[in-house]
Parts: sequence; C-alpha cells; structure tokens
Amino acid sequence: MKENGSIESIRKYPSPNPQVELLEIIYWSNGLRVKGLLAKPIKEGHYEGLLYLRGGLQSVGMVRPARIAQFALNGFVVFAPYYRGNRGGEGRDEFGGDDRLDALYGIEIVKTFAKVDKVHLFGFSRGGMMALWTAILSKSIRSVVTWSGVSNLTELYYERVDLRRTLKRLIGGSPNKYPEIYEERSPIYEVERIQAPVLIIHGTEDQNVSIEQSKRLEKALKEAGKEVETWYMAGLAHHFPPNLNRETVQSICKWMKDKGSEKSF
Repeated sequence: MKENGSIESIRKYPSPNPQVELLEIIYWSNGLRVKGLLAKPIKEGHYEGLLYLRGGLQSVGMVRPARIAQFALNGFVVFAPYYRGNRGGEGRDEFGGDDRLDALYGIEIVKTFAKVDKVHLFGFSRGGMMALWTAILSKSIRSVVTWSGVSNLTELYYERVDLRRTLKRLIGGSPNKYPEIYEERSPIYEVERIQAPVLIIHGTEDQNVSIEQSKRLEKALKEAGKEVETWYMAGLAHHFPPNLNRETVQSICKWMKDKGSEKSF
C-alpha cells in the first residue's frame, strides 16, 4: 500500500486567473487513489498553506477553480480534496465517514507545495464538519474556519427533510436506527481534542444548516477551554451575496494570517 498523502500524479488544470497556477493531483488515502485541486500563486514567495474543504455531496458543491484561486490570490497555497468517489477518484463519498481521511492526508499535499509545518483549515457547509474532524485528528493545524458549517449530523438529518433519503442511503438508516453512527460522524462531541483557534461564521437566516449548529459548537468549544471567535451575520442565508462573500474571504484570510503569526499554539 502506498504511503498516505503521497502523490500518484499531477496534471495542469485550466486556471481562471493568470496569477494562479492550478494542478489536479491524485494522491493516496488509506489505499485509495483520490483526487483534488491545488491552487498556488505563480509569483515566487513564501506562502502559508490552506486546506480547503468543500461542501455538498458528489457533484453538488464540487470544488470550484475560481473559489480556491480567490484564496490563492490572498497569499495561500490551497489544496481542495474532491473526496473519494468523486471526479474519478476511487472509493465512495461517505459524508463524514472514512472520507475524512482524504482531508487528513490532504495536509501532506499542502505541506509539500507550501513547504510549511502547519496548515490552516477552511470548511464550508459539509466542509465545516470535515475541517473540524481534520483539526481533531491532526496536530499540524494553525487555525480552523467553519463557514455555515455542519457540526452535528443528527441535527442536520432533522433540519433537512430533503437530505434524509440521501443520509439514510449513505449511513444505512436514520438516527433512530443508528444513533451511534450519526454521533461518531459528528465532530461536536470531540472538540476538546482541537488544538488550534477556531473561527465560526454563520448567517442568521441559513435554511441549509441551522445557525444553532454553530451556536452549539461555540458553546462546546468554550466549555472545552478552546480559543473561538464567531462572526454571526444578521439577515444572511447559507450563501452570502457576491460582494459580501468576497469581503468575508478577505477578512478570513487576514484572520488566518494573524493566527499564523502567533506563537502561542
């Protein structure tokens, strides 16, 4: 079996911005060849590393080149796993099961290209759950950002009637039938293991992932004595308007760089 996080192949990928190079990478995760997209500034320099963890499932919420290029333009080498079973990658997307290893071993890809010891984590929606798990499982984390993120899969099941059939297919049944599986995929129960500062962003009118998930995550982190900051955005839904979205990304990048310069963790 190939070493986890080792690269199988690299190919150039069309970039939406002349200042950013994109590479599609096949790498090894627990015996599977999985894929992801890397964005890095073309200009030589020292850049911090960012693992970008997408939301959605399968083609919904797939990694967008323009999105990760946006972070690269703010001074990061960015790697975004597609997760297993997507875009020709081996295995099956499990929505927070063993696919969390694809995120964990994606850290090695970031380290390889950014030449850093620790990386920042960014997760949107389902990616928030993946980012939290990565921070729980790895000590190589500088900071964690969860935006409109899932922290409790059982709560998501009851919030999203339209997702129930999909979750039952992926997990084998409802939380009533398999409460232990839903709980073991919910990072909120393991946050005491997170060693990096956490930023939580959520719109108060989010109908896709309830802001209550973030509020309970904030409470759990504080009770565990962790460093946590919240940006609760009044009147905003799951996806922010384009201008505010860009402004928020810039603010996130500044927050991450500020945390990257601190030596207290």
